Amino acid sequence: MSRRVVITGAGTVNPLASTLDAFASSLLEGKCGVRALTVIDPSGLPVRIGGEVRDFDARQYLDKKDRKSLKLMVRTHQLAVAAARLARDHAGLSVDAIDPERFGTSLGSGTVSADLADLGPASRASFDFHTGRVCFDKWGRDGLSLIPPMWMLNHVPNMAACHVAIVNDCRGPNNTITLTDESGLSALGEAYRIVRRGRADAMLAGGAETRINPISLARNVKFGHLVAANDDPARACRPFDRDRTGIALGEGSTVLVLESLDHANRRGARPLAEVCAFGCGMDVGCKGAGLARVIRDTLNKAGIRATELDHVNANAGGWVDHDAWEARALREAIGDVPVVAYKGALSNLGSAAGPTELIASVLALQIGRLAATLNCDKIAADCPVNVVRAPRPVTKPFVLKISGTDRGQCAAILVRRWKD
Repeated sequence: MSRRVVITGAGTVNPLASTLDAFASSLLEGKCGVRALTVIDPSGLPVRIGGEVRDFDARQYLDKKDRKSLKLMVRTHQLAVAAARLARDHAGLSVDAIDPERFGTSLGSGTVSADLADLGPASRASFDFHTGRVCFDKWGRDGLSLIPPMWMLNHVPNMAACHVAIVNDCRGPNNTITLTDESGLSALGEAYRIVRRGRADAMLAGGAETRINPISLARNVKFGHLVAANDDPARACRPFDRDRTGIALGEGSTVLVLESLDHANRRGARPLAEVCAFGCGMDVGCKGAGLARVIRDTLNKAGIRATELDHVNANAGGWVDHDAWEARALREAIGDVPVVAYKGALSNLGSAAGPTELIASVLALQIGRLAATLNCDKIAADCPVNVVRAPRPVTKPFVLKISGTDRGQCAAILVRRWKD
């Protein structure tokens, strides 16, 4: 477990941008990717806003020989393949630069919601309009045959990692993490551990998900905590703010190339940052003590104090209870260290959230300037943290990114600005 692990490339496709430069500048300029939805018709739903990736065409990210596989990929998988291609190109990791047996994949993935066009005809054929219920006799006789034969394969969560591995000839470890909003950060942590213990020389790691889907939106309207600011979408997500009322759903993918330092040196790659530690755990009841313990454990693994952090990149996105839980843990673990939260600009990208927000901090370490938290006008009394509300210089080398779920699973990853 003595190998050093560095980030040598990154690719992102998110509601703000599809290049790293545009992403960094959009955050610094205070732009917002939460808008009225256009990729679906949300007119029948009470929530009609979200963070969508507009003008996305997966073909531009694939070689001609690989484009035929797009018919086997739903949008989540296409986003993942696009971000992985951008990451590999950014890292300069050509086909002959790595042994494919030592090249792996670790991706976070969530619920891959079905397209209504796939399920609608079968549902209609199976529904008994007299009783208002699904008739299983009709389902077996008439409905089942109307389901597209590739439907199930397209909606298994691990298919994003499978497609990324096939396109990039990754024959090493291949893992999928499914922990809702915490999936992407844990996938990075798993990739870090794999490279550190010598099972691979490099990993394509990150997360992908789209929640801009009628079924996802309807489910979250019913059971989630969505904000219905249809008339002012740019102000919808309000991390740690006194007037926060809920989250907005989004979509995207961010993939990083995690590589052992010795392998990166052998091929002449210059790292973006070094991954110093990863920790994860459970905060039972979301009281704050468990997340605080994970944060302290991660800092202890790297042998640093909280005062050495430039900032903590939080998970907050305007969910009233969740933001307060996270804030309590941050106050206990890091005191007055500055905190940023980027869901106000990005929305909640699900499994892609952690890696996308992390790369925002990595870019800040590189350019020396940190973007502000959008829409936090007045810090809530139940969120006692030092929120960064205006762009400021980066003055310290370490950044901690945290993530968590509404069930209490939580993770933290520590990165350091690269210096030769």
